[in-house]
Parts: sequence; C-alpha cells; structure tokens
Amino acid sequence: MNTPSHAIINLALISSQQYHPQDALPITIGAVLPDAPIFILYFWAKLVRRQTEQQIWSQTYELPFWQNLVATFHSIPLALILVLITHYWGWQQGELLCLSMVFHSLLDLPVHHDDAHRHFFPLSNYRFISPFSYWNPKHHGKAVSLVEKLMVLGATFYVFPELNSWVGKGLLIAVNLFYLGTLIYLRMIKPKIIILS
Repeated sequence: MNTPSHAIINLALISSQQYHPQDALPITIGAVLPDAPIFILYFWAKLVRRQTEQQIWSQTYELPFWQNLVATFHSIPLALILVLITHYWGWQQGELLCLSMVFHSLLDLPVHHDDAHRHFFPLSNYRFISPFSYWNPKHHGKAVSLVEKLMVLGATFYVFPELNSWVGKGLLIAVNLFYLGTLIYLRMIKPKIIILS
C-alpha cells in the first residue's frame, strides 16, 4: 500500500477502540515508520549518489544492507515484541506506535507481489508472494489501487471528525485530493491523450 494510505487506515482501525486526540501522532508515526528506510534509501541514492530509477530499484535496493533494514522495519515479530514491551512498561503512546507498525505490515501482506517484504524476519526469510499488487497492473494493480483509495476515503470520513488538529485535517483532505486527481488522470485523461497521439 501507499504510505499515506497506511496512516489514514491505521488511524481508523486503531483509534476506533477508544480514541484520544493525542493518539493520532503515534499511530501516524507507526504507520509511516516501516517505509522510512525505503524513503531514506531513495533520497540518498537519488540526491547523493545521483542514481537512475533503474539503478535504485534493481541494484541499490537489492543490496543486503537495505534489504535487511527494510525487513527489520517491516518485521511483524519484532513489532509485536515492541508492543509487548511498551504494554508491560505502561507506555501507551509507544504501544500505539508499535501496534500501528504491525497493522502496516499486515495491510502490506496481501498487496505485494514482486516487491514482497520479509515480514517474519529475523525468524524467517520467507516472503509471501501475493497474487495481488498495490501498483503493478500485471497483478491486478488497477483494481487494488481503486480499492485502496476507496478504503482511504471511507477511513477519512471516520477519522476526520475525531481529529482536533487543522493540520491533520488538511493532510487528510490533501491525500484524498491527490488520490482523486491521480485516479481522474489515470482513468480518464491519460487514455484520451494516448488515443489522440
């Protein structure tokens, strides 16, 4: 799934239990954190190393260092251990953050094909190769992307009234407008451009 989708859906899933306004930040951080190594890799490779997209995703991303770092941040067992530790010590914000990391990985499992993560690292290097992809049209990417955007829209309607921050509400609106814009472009405008050219 796309990183902003994780944040919005996790807010809806986790905050549905017993919501407190201060919970939004740790849930959002936990939803985004598993993808942090990928963003760091991309910006380092693109801005510092000046690599092409092809080099970044076919070479640098495949290096053991980056693969292990991504696997660590997407590890369900490690995140669950952190949930237990933070629960034991009564650190509720930390527990929500770690629980949000677990939800991120659980939502990723069914929508990653060629780019599947090692969600059971370090206990196993197994990768669940889903028949579905959140982006690749060869593996139902268009349908999965539409479902993802509809889930985000539904979660937004649920979360929006609960947020007490105009920054948070603005980000929700911005993500939904961006998704709507890409949907309109890819489904309506781009096909017409291809036909006309």
